[in-house]
Amino acid sequence: MTALPDSSRTSLGAVLGDAIRYWEFRRIVYNLALIAVVIVPATAFWAQIRHEVGFELLLGLVVLAVPANVCYCAAYLVDIPMQLSVHAAIWRRWRWMLWLFGVLFGAALAWFWIGDEILPTLIAVK
Repeated sequence: MTALPDSSRTSLGAVLGDAIRYWEFRRIVYNLALIAVVIVPATAFWAQIRHEVGFELLLGLVVLAVPANVCYCAAYLVDIPMQLSVHAAIWRRWRWMLWLFGVLFGAALAWFWIGDEILPTLIAVK
């Protein structure tokens, strides 16, 4: 069994570099998951909503992508202190669970928003 690293010997720069390498690559998959959650219902109801899809709706989706990505950054608030703790080695093995929870939670929020706020409004307009 390997010894856990001493947090006093772990440089903040190394921890930040590790966090950025880990989380930013996975942000692509996170964004693809959110895009899929938007595309699937839009495709299913395309016949009913195609006349309502325009610049304003697409701009709204882009504007909502910003807070979704800001929320993704919350992972750093957990990851960096955990990497600086005595539990860093254990954390690095299990932090994928935080990522998976975040992707599923973000997808659930997007699904709720699309299903409860956007699609009913677009379909009711017709």
